[in-house]
Amino acid sequence: MKTQRRKPLAGLLCVALAGAAGAAEPTSGVVETAPVHVIGTMPLPGVGLPRDQIPANVQTAEGAQLADPADTSVADFMKRRLGSVHVNDIQNNPFQPDVNYRGYTVSPLLGTPQGLSVYVDGVRLNQPFGDVVNWDLIPRSAIASLAMMPGSNPVFGLNTLGGALSLRTKDGLSSPGTAVQALAGSDGRRSLEFEHGGSNAQGLNWFATGSGFRDDGWRDDSPSRVKQLFGKLGWADARTDLSLSLALADSKLTGNGLQEQRFLERDYSSVYTKPDETENKSLHLNLSGQRSLSDDLQLAGNVYYRKLRTRTYNGDINEDAFDQAVYQPSAAEQAALAAAGYSGFPTSGATAANTPFPFWRCLANVLLDDEPAEKCNGMINRTRTEQDNYGVSGQLTSFAPLFGRKNQFTAGAGFDASRIRFHQSAQFGYLNPDRSITPVDAFADGSAIDDDGGLIDSRVDLSGRTRTWSIYASDTLTLNEVWHLTLAGRYNRTTVKNRDHLTPGGGSGSLDGDHTFDRFNPALGLAFTPTPAFSAYAGYNEGSRTPTAVELGCADPANPCKLPNAMAGDPPLKQVVTKTWEAGLRGMLGAKTRWNAGVFRADNYDDIMFVADDTSGFGYFRNFGKTRRQGVELGLDGTLGRVDFGVNYTFLDATYRSAETVNGAGNSSNDASRPGLEGNIDVRSGDRIPLIPRHMLKAHVDWKIDDAWSVGLGMVAVAGSYARGNENNQHRADGVYYLDPGKSSGYAVFDLGGKYRATPQLSFFAQVNNLFDREYHTAAQLGATGFGNDGGFVARPFAPPAANNEQQLGATFYAPGAPRSYWVGLRYAFGK
Repeated sequence: MKTQRRKPLAGLLCVALAGAAGAAEPTSGVVETAPVHVIGTMPLPGVGLPRDQIPANVQTAEGAQLADPADTSVADFMKRRLGSVHVNDIQNNPFQPDVNYRGYTVSPLLGTPQGLSVYVDGVRLNQPFGDVVNWDLIPRSAIASLAMMPGSNPVFGLNTLGGALSLRTKDGLSSPGTAVQALAGSDGRRSLEFEHGGSNAQGLNWFATGSGFRDDGWRDDSPSRVKQLFGKLGWADARTDLSLSLALADSKLTGNGLQEQRFLERDYSSVYTKPDETENKSLHLNLSGQRSLSDDLQLAGNVYYRKLRTRTYNGDINEDAFDQAVYQPSAAEQAALAAAGYSGFPTSGATAANTPFPFWRCLANVLLDDEPAEKCNGMINRTRTEQDNYGVSGQLTSFAPLFGRKNQFTAGAGFDASRIRFHQSAQFGYLNPDRSITPVDAFADGSAIDDDGGLIDSRVDLSGRTRTWSIYASDTLTLNEVWHLTLAGRYNRTTVKNRDHLTPGGGSGSLDGDHTFDRFNPALGLAFTPTPAFSAYAGYNEGSRTPTAVELGCADPANPCKLPNAMAGDPPLKQVVTKTWEAGLRGMLGAKTRWNAGVFRADNYDDIMFVADDTSGFGYFRNFGKTRRQGVELGLDGTLGRVDFGVNYTFLDATYRSAETVNGAGNSSNDASRPGLEGNIDVRSGDRIPLIPRHMLKAHVDWKIDDAWSVGLGMVAVAGSYARGNENNQHRADGVYYLDPGKSSGYAVFDLGGKYRATPQLSFFAQVNNLFDREYHTAAQLGATGFGNDGGFVARPFAPPAANNEQQLGATFYAPGAPRSYWVGLRYAFGK
C-alpha cells in the first residue's frame, strides 16, 4: 500500500481516514467507527490501514461534527457522542471535567489517577506534573478531526492505559475560507470566534483561528473566561510537507466543586466553600514535517516546545477546627482584641446555636500568636506551577512487500523532557455566611502551632526534571486476502528528579529523589476480513505509566497531602502496567449503516490510586495491587434518508482484584472504635471501583428537514456509581453520624439543537442542554462536614463524651450536573 499525496497531517500517530481505501465522506451527525490505524507517536501524514484491518474499535469524528455549537470543548463532544465515555463534573466548570473512557480517566485535577493519553498533532498534552490535561488550552475551533484509540497499545507511549485521544488541527488546505461566529445564552454565556484559511500556487498554506469565551456560571460566584489563539503556516511540494503551528491560551476558571445533598436540595446552585480559581497561560510551538523518500519509504518527525504557567486560589474549610472550641473568646483573648481596637466581641455565652460563623477566637489567636491553625475555621490555599516541555521525534515507514505480501513497517524514536517548579502556601482565615473565606495574618509556614504544640507547615517549593527516551516499531503484514497480522512494541525509559528547596538533602520530610523507570511493552493484533461488509478482530497489548513528580512527592499515608497544595516525603511508587485483551465484530447493514460489537478486559498492576483523607482534598497516592475493567460495547450508526442516527451502549465492570486496607475517614464501616471517627476500611477482591458506572447508553437523531432547516435530539444515560471513599462499597447512612448513602444515582439527560441556514453564507443556531431540567449528580465523595442543618458552621457536633470531641458528622458530597441551559448564535462564512 502506497501513501497518497496531500493527506492531512494526523494528530497522534499517522491517522489515515479510509487509508488506501479512500477518505470517508464526512457526515453532519454520526460518530464514525472509521478506518484509523496507529503506528507511532508523531504527527505523520497519510500512513494507515483500511478500517477492517485494524484490530480495535476506533471511534472518530471530523468536520461539522466537531463544530457543533452544542459543545463548549472537545470534552463536551466526547461526553455526548463517543461510546464508553462518561464525565464526572467534579469542578462544575465546562472546561474542567474528568473525562472517563472504559473506566480510565483524563482530568485537569491533580489527585485524579490518569489513565488516558491526549495528543494534538503528535504532541503529548499530559503535563509532567500529574499527567493532567487542561481542556481550556485545546482550541476547539482549530480541531479538524478526533480519534479515540482504545486499549493499552504501546505505540501511543506512556500513560496509555485505557486509550489515547488523538486530535488533528486544521490547515489552510483542508479548511479554506473565512468565518465568524457569535453566541449568547443563559448564565451570561457569550462567545465570539473567527477562523481563516487559505493557500497559494507556491505551495504555502495558512490557517488562523481565535476565540473568546465568558460565562457567569450556573453556580454561585462561578465566572470563567477563556481566550484562545491558534495559527499554522505550511509549505508543501510533490514530496515534502512542512508546517509550523503556534497555540496561545489564557484562562481564568472558577469551579466550586462538591456540595452536600442537604444544601443542594435547598439551593441547587449553592457551593460548599469559595472560591476555587485556576488561571492558566500557555504557549505551544510545533514544527512538523514529512518527506517521501521513494514510493515505498516515508520519513516524518516533529520538534515542539510548550510553556505553561498555572496559579490557583482556593478558599477551603479548615478541618483542624472541627474538634475545637471556636466560639467564646477567653479572658486573655478578649483583652488582646480590646487592645487591638476591636469591639463587639462576645464576653460570654457564645455557642454554635447563637454564633453560626465564629471568627473572634481566630482573630484573637492571631494577635496572641497562639493557635490560629486550630481556632480559624477557614484557609486560603495558593499554588503556582511553571512547566516547560520540549521534545523531538521521528519515524521511518516502509510500504515495501515482505515475502511477496503486502506489508507496512514503521520504526521510530522520541525524546521528551520537561522542567517544573511548584510553589504552595496556605493562609488561615475564617468562614463567612456566603461561604467565602476572609484571610488573616497567619500562615502555615512553620510559625503556626496546633493544640499539640506541633508546627504547621504546608509550604512546598519543589523543582523537577523528567526525561523520557523511547524507541518503537510496528509491522502489519497481510498474510492472505482475509488475514492481517499486526505486531508492535515500544521501549520507554523515564527519569524523574525532584529537588526540595525548603528541605533539601533527601532526609526525613524532604522531597528530594531520583527515580528511574523503564519497560518494554508489546502488542499483538489479528484482523479477519472475509467480505467488505464484515470483519472481526482480536488483540492483546500492554501499556505503562510512570509515577509523576506530584505522585512521587505524595505517597506517605502518615503525611497526607492537600492537592495540589502540599506534598511530603514518601516511600517510592512503582509504575503502573496495564494488560488489555479485546475482540469484536463489525460490519455494514446496507450502504450507510455501520454496526460494531466488542468485548474487552484490562488488568492494571500496581495501579496508582489517590486515597482521600477528607473533603478538602487531603490524601495520598499509593500502589494498589490489581484492578480490572472489563465490559461489552455495542454500537449502531448510519443514515436513513435525511436522518442521521447513532446508538452506543456499554456495560462496564470495574473492580478491585486484590485485598487492600485503605483510609476510610467518612465511611460508616471503618474500624474506628466509635462512629464519626477516622479509621481504615478493608477492600476485597470484587468490590466496585468508585465513580465508574456499570451501564452507559447514548443515542442521537439528527434530521435535515430541508436544505435550510435541521434539528437534532440527543440523550446520555448513565447508571449510578459508588462515592470516592466508599471503596469497600459498605458505607451506610444512619441519619445521626452519617448522612446520605455513599453513592450517586443514575440519570438520563436530553439535549435539543436546531440550525437554520438563511443563505449560503449566514446560518443561525440554537441549543438547549438538559432539556427537561433534571437535577442529577455525576460524582460523589465521602467526608466530614463542617455545617449543621441551618447552614452554620458547627464544631464539636456531638456532645461529650464524644471521644474527646473528635467524632464528626459524615456526609456524601455530590457533583451536581448542570441544569437546563440554552444559547443562540449565528455564523457567517465569507465568500461561500
